[in-house]
Amino acid sequence: MCVASKKIRRSGRVCCALTVLFALCPTASGHEIQEMENLPRPDTNAKRFDAEPVLDGDVRNDPAWQNVQAASGFVQIQPILGAPASQKTEVFVGFTDTALWIGLIAHDDNPHGIIISEGRRDSSLNETDSFRFLIDGFLDKQNGYVFGTNPTGMQYDAQVIKEGGAGQFTRGVGIFDENWDGSWEVRSIVGDFGWSAEFEIPFRTLRYRNAETQVWGVNFQRNIRRNNEIVYWAPIGRQHTITRVSGAGTLHGIEVPAQRNLQITPYMLGVWRRQGDSPSNDQEVGFDFKYSISSSLTLDATYNTDFAQVEVDDVVVNLDRFSIFLPEKRPFFLENAGQFSVGNQQQVELFFSRRIGIVDGKQVPIEAGLRLSGKVGASTNIGLLYISDKGLDGIASPNDYYVARISRELGTRSSVGALIVGRDGEGSATLAAADDQNQTYAIDGRWGIGENLILESWVARTSTPSLSGDDYAYAVKASYNSSTWSSRLDFTEVTESFNPEVGFLRRDDYEHRQFFLLRRFRASEESPLLEARPHMRLSDFHNLDGFLETGLRHYDVHWEFKNGYQLETGYNYFKDGLLEPFEIIEGVFVPAGTYSGGEFEIEFNTDLSAPLSLHMESRVGKKFGGDRIVISPTLRYRAGESFNAELAGVYSLFDLPYPGGDFSVSLTRLRLSYSFTPKMSVQAVLQYEDETDTLSTNLRFSLLRTASSGLYLVYNEFDERMSGLGPAQREFVIKYNYLFDVFQ
Repeated sequence: MCVASKKIRRSGRVCCALTVLFALCPTASGHEIQEMENLPRPDTNAKRFDAEPVLDGDVRNDPAWQNVQAASGFVQIQPILGAPASQKTEVFVGFTDTALWIGLIAHDDNPHGIIISEGRRDSSLNETDSFRFLIDGFLDKQNGYVFGTNPTGMQYDAQVIKEGGAGQFTRGVGIFDENWDGSWEVRSIVGDFGWSAEFEIPFRTLRYRNAETQVWGVNFQRNIRRNNEIVYWAPIGRQHTITRVSGAGTLHGIEVPAQRNLQITPYMLGVWRRQGDSPSNDQEVGFDFKYSISSSLTLDATYNTDFAQVEVDDVVVNLDRFSIFLPEKRPFFLENAGQFSVGNQQQVELFFSRRIGIVDGKQVPIEAGLRLSGKVGASTNIGLLYISDKGLDGIASPNDYYVARISRELGTRSSVGALIVGRDGEGSATLAAADDQNQTYAIDGRWGIGENLILESWVARTSTPSLSGDDYAYAVKASYNSSTWSSRLDFTEVTESFNPEVGFLRRDDYEHRQFFLLRRFRASEESPLLEARPHMRLSDFHNLDGFLETGLRHYDVHWEFKNGYQLETGYNYFKDGLLEPFEIIEGVFVPAGTYSGGEFEIEFNTDLSAPLSLHMESRVGKKFGGDRIVISPTLRYRAGESFNAELAGVYSLFDLPYPGGDFSVSLTRLRLSYSFTPKMSVQAVLQYEDETDTLSTNLRFSLLRTASSGLYLVYNEFDERMSGLGPAQREFVIKYNYLFDVFQ
């Protein structure tokens, strides 16, 4: 394979030595390391309510819940694998003509020890006492939704596609989309018994088969944070999360109504902007439209779409040669986004929605869009998307975009699918050629073998009138993920004229080979250590002439402790090949050549559930023929569930042996948020980058009526301080949208 066959043999000796080392340490007993998913899957029943519960979080004293069967018997995944939960948990499932109800009683013999970290919607549930559950409405054992809350009653939801990937360290083509937002309600209370919560989830928010009586896959997870304890109703392997849909239990007896869902969400927007010395203002109106054709198929439409309320991107300083990936945050593109996903995440994504409506960081007005997505039958997924933008004067001509996706699930975590992506430009003498267009065609498949092995592959071609030569790409992957071992083997090839213009291509003209191997050692009950994970990754990127552009040998051990602390100690050996000089920062060029060297890395965090916590990452070693130090600290502070502050920075110091090679670059980010209620919050994000001496400010106030409607007040400021002229741009935005639920 490459450059360093001796290093591969040496890496094998390193891995063997680590295995021997941890074999000598005290580890979990035999019954604790059994495959949890080999245990029988539990089941429970839902009950139709005679009278609808009162949505106040008080499950214990509401008569509506008294005759509902409780699901209990939770089992620990950590700290003691396979042991009964330290606290009793009861979950109740009921329904009315319009909604699914979930009731939780989280008993706790030390209610003063309950940890509550944050109340903002979609905040992490990992560092707080929390409860979440999975619903697989099609019982396809691959896809579903996750809903959750904590004792303050915050709302958390996400969409799971193809089990959200293969696993924590061997992610595959699946998607776990935390940006998906559904319309539902939850309330929680805390008392001397512990805490309880009630969820009301309208059936129109869920997707399920066309049958009057349903059988769904479900799982329930509770976190008891002071013990660093995670328990499940349907036990799953410690290598997985609740997105392991195939490991869920079963819910019987749900009776669903005929799906009738029509939602219209108009918006009004006002913008006051000052660009230098030029003030301006603008007003816009538009709407979003959602109609359920069936319980599993949804039509969405948008007109004159604006995303002014969306949180700004994090500033990133790129000190490498390749493109930086920024995630999609715009609501219209997030729903069912995983259905359109084909390729290698953040490397070769054949459809990447940020290519629509954003050019060089500037928003291009979207005129209209349509999306049809969901299931036809029990196992065929379809997705059709059409977007038309208006272009941007002097920057981009108008374009029409279309995406067509079909996939079929074959059982045992297997599927096969096809994708077509296209862009048709208007064409103009100044901005684009007359034949301004681009298409991408792909097929993909995945095959699950047993409980732990997944094989994946995709192959694609593009068509661009201005390019000739080879225009294909493909990948084959194999991943194995058990409770003790995780491994992954990848091969990807991208030819020189492969050009997915409505996708993301981190680099072009290359072959990539990668091997990953990890071993989990679970410590004994008496040890302060929870788990140790020695692992290695061997990765090489060659261009198609065989020249090594990037080589990496990574050896690391993750140490996770029962008190929430974590330590990662690693060594990296790099090879960087440059066929031409590379401008690392303005005016500083790394000469062509091949550079090699090693670096040590240490990553550490204290207990992230504590009111004050620290995460620190540092790297010291060689880069581009010289020395490099990178320090990335993050300090977090919270006051109860309302106020959260985060101060983070990245400091990079280079000492390179050529003109201008002695330089430093720093980026500082301050994020403040205050939640008045789970639906009303204010957030400030201030980011300073010293290479260009720029300061950006984003202030957002949101008062939500539903997940995606309400009042938003936004202030943005971009200050090029080095100019000495004051803020280059100031912008104040007020946006209000209101969801009309026609059939409710």
